[in-house]
Amino acid sequence: MTQITGAPRTYGRDLELERALTERARHDRDAFAELYRAHVQAVHAFAMRVSGSMDVAEEATSATFERALRSIETFEWRGGGVRPWLFRIAANEVNEIHRRGARPGRPRGQAAMRALVDPVAVDPAAAIDAGRDLDAMRLAIAGLHPRYREVITLRYLAELSADDAAAALGCSKSALAITLHRALGSLRRAMGGQR
Repeated sequence: MTQITGAPRTYGRDLELERALTERARHDRDAFAELYRAHVQAVHAFAMRVSGSMDVAEEATSATFERALRSIETFEWRGGGVRPWLFRIAANEVNEIHRRGARPGRPRGQAAMRALVDPVAVDPAAAIDAGRDLDAMRLAIAGLHPRYREVITLRYLAELSADDAAAALGCSKSALAITLHRALGSLRRAMGGQR
């Protein structure tokens, strides 16, 4: 991963400044480079939390910004800014890296492995927050339906607010809550917990 020598410019919640920079980045590589500097550390940290692997995090971060650069012209601004969009791309890239490295038939094999995993928590959301048995949690999350995996990843691992996660997923806050509730139930079952 490329090391940044100067402190990256941070935009915090100054979404108007970020929006203007994003608009410029559609046609100006220097503006995109500024977006990169502003978000690369957060995207890398997110990919690391999701994957648990420095190598995967670095590959996913690189692929995220390559993909973002190719698709910046079609990016649609939403209330949460560009970061939720980058996190969504990063989540997809981590999943793709794992898929490429998987043996044929692995999704079915994952179901068998999940059956062997000891239950680590009755409440998966609390386990995510507590950081308990993250390898078992990652294995269980990897086996979920893609939509469920995405909503858990954005809400808990990326630590997006409900509003930002809903914006990243292109749904309402209430639809996010329903999907998240179902996703956590599915995760709880995958980890051997109670309904």
